[in-house]
Amino acid sequence: MATHKYVKDYPRPQFVREKWLSLNGEWDFKFDDENRGEGEKWYEQFNGALKIKVPYTYETKMSGIGEEAFHPYVWYQRMLEVPKENADQRAILNFQAVDYIAKLWVNGVYVGEHQGGYTAFSFDITPYLQLDAPNTLVVKAEDSQSCTQPRGKQRWVDDNFECFYVQTTGIWQSVWLEYVSPSHLKAVKITPDLDARSVRFEYQTQAVSKLNQLRLETRIRIHNKMIKQTSLVIDRPWLQLDVDLSHEANGPWKIVTWSPHQPNLYEVEFILYQDNVVVDHVYSYFGIRKISIEKGKVLLNNTPFYQRLILDQGYWPESHLTPQSEEALIEDIDAIIAMGYNGVRKHMKIEDARFLYWCDVKGLLVWSEMAATFEFNDEAVENFTKEWMEIVRQQYNHPSIVTWVPFNESWGIPQVLTDGKQQKFTESIYHLTKSFDPHRPVIVNDGWEHTVSDILTLHDYEETGAKLLKRYADKDALVNGEISFNNWKYAIAQGYAYNGQPVIVSEFGGIAFNTGTGWGYGNQVDSEEEFIERFRSITQAIKDTDYICGYCYTQLSDVQQEVNGLLTADRKPKVPLEIIKEINLA
Repeated sequence: MATHKYVKDYPRPQFVREKWLSLNGEWDFKFDDENRGEGEKWYEQFNGALKIKVPYTYETKMSGIGEEAFHPYVWYQRMLEVPKENADQRAILNFQAVDYIAKLWVNGVYVGEHQGGYTAFSFDITPYLQLDAPNTLVVKAEDSQSCTQPRGKQRWVDDNFECFYVQTTGIWQSVWLEYVSPSHLKAVKITPDLDARSVRFEYQTQAVSKLNQLRLETRIRIHNKMIKQTSLVIDRPWLQLDVDLSHEANGPWKIVTWSPHQPNLYEVEFILYQDNVVVDHVYSYFGIRKISIEKGKVLLNNTPFYQRLILDQGYWPESHLTPQSEEALIEDIDAIIAMGYNGVRKHMKIEDARFLYWCDVKGLLVWSEMAATFEFNDEAVENFTKEWMEIVRQQYNHPSIVTWVPFNESWGIPQVLTDGKQQKFTESIYHLTKSFDPHRPVIVNDGWEHTVSDILTLHDYEETGAKLLKRYADKDALVNGEISFNNWKYAIAQGYAYNGQPVIVSEFGGIAFNTGTGWGYGNQVDSEEEFIERFRSITQAIKDTDYICGYCYTQLSDVQQEVNGLLTADRKPKVPLEIIKEINLA
C-alpha cells in the first residue's frame, strides 16, 4: 500500500495541498427554462425556490430533487466566508466537472466561464471576495441536447433509448476551495522512464516576484525512505528536471516498478520557497511503469501482458454519473479485482479523479475513453478536440492509465469507413494525443473501423464459443478485410492497412438474465448455470485464440435499462464472484 499523503474525499489526489475547503452540500437551486436569469440579474438577486445537494445533479435522487426531465439552464447559489488569516493568499475555486457550460459570479460580479462537461477547471476569485463577510457564489450551468457536444451515454431526446440514459446537467463532481500563495506551483507533469531508471518533472509555476527569488525543492521517497532530494532556482515559468532514481535501498534492480501485481508508488513532495520561506507545499506520487508494443503484443514493463478488462460505465441508481461516495468507487474496484480482472475500460465517461487514484493504489489498469459526440461537423470537431486534450493533460500522471481511447464504434465519425475528412480527423486526434503523451497506446475507433490505432480492437457479441473460435481462426482474412469480424463491421477503414498491431476483443458478452425488463446482448438466460456456461464458453474461446492478447467483458453492472452487468445496478453479484474469477484465470 502506498505511503504518500492521502486525504479522504480530497478531489484531486494527484496534487494535494493541506489548505482546502469542500463546498459540497446544500446550495440554493433554480430552473431557468426560458433563460431569463442573466437578463434579470439573478446573480445579484437570487430567489431560489429549491435546495440541491451538490455535487449530485437535479436528475438524481441524491440531489434531493429527482427530476429527470431535461432543463437547459440551471442556477446555483451558496454563501462563503473567507477568514482574515487568508488575506494574503489567493482563493482558488475549483470545479471537478460541470456539464456543459459553467458561468460564475462572485458578489454579483462576473468572473468567467468554462465549456466542457468532463474536465476540471478553476477560477481565482480573490479580487471579488470580501474578508470576514458573507460572499455570494452564483453558478449558471447551461446544457443542451446537441450532439455536437461530447455527451457519451447521455440521451439527447426526452426518453431513454437503446444504450443511452438520463442526461447529466450542471455540477456533477466536487466543488472546493483552496488557498495558495501569490507565488505557487500550478502543475507538474511527471514522466517516469523505466529503461533509464529515471523520472522527468516538468514544472509550471506562478510567480509574482522576481523569478530568481524562488527555489523549488523536490523530495522523492519509496516505502518511507528518502531516496532523492533536488533543489532548483526558478528562473522561468516552465522548468524541466530529470532525476536518476537508482538507489541501493531498492535491491539489485535499483528501482521498484508499478504493476497490478505490485503497484508500488513513489511519493513526492514539491516545496516552493520564496526568500527561503515556504510559500507552497504540494504532495504527489508516481509509478514507474512502461507500456509498449512489440511483435503484436502489449508489453507492461517490457514483458508481454494479457489484459483481462471489464467495461464499466460508472453509473449508480441514486446518483447516476456521480459516485455516491469515495467508498462506492473503492467497492467497484475491489469487485473488479475479486472477479479476476486486471483492468477496466471506463466507457464513455471521464471518471472522478479519486477512482483513478484508487486504481493507482490497488493496481488496476485503466483505458481512459472520451465521451463521444454524435455528429460530425466543424463545431463537433472543435468541441471534441479542446475537451479531449484537457482530459489527456489532467489524467497524464496516473500510472494506472495504460491506453487512450478517443473514439468508440464510429460515434461522432459515422462515415469513417470511407470518408477522408473523418479519417483525417481521427489521425489528427491520434497525433495530437501522441504529441502530449508518446508513451501510451492510442486506439482510434475502438471496436469498429480503425484508421491509425496502436491496438486493433474488436467488438463481438457472439453467444457461443464455438462460433467465436471459427470466426477468428483466420487472422489474415479478418485483419485484411476479407471478412467482417462480427458479421457486420470490418476491422480497418478503407485506405488503411493492418500493420501488425496487437489484437484485443474489447467488447463481448453482455449476457443478461431473463427478468422481463431491460435488455442485454443476444438471448437472455434463465438460470445461473446457463449464464456460467455461456460466460465460460465465450471467454475461453477468446483466450484460446493465440493471437488475441486481451479482452474486455461487457459489463460490470446494470445501468438503467441495460441489464447485462455481472452486478446489479446496486452492486449485488448475479453469480458468485469467485466463479467469474476462476474462469478468467483458467
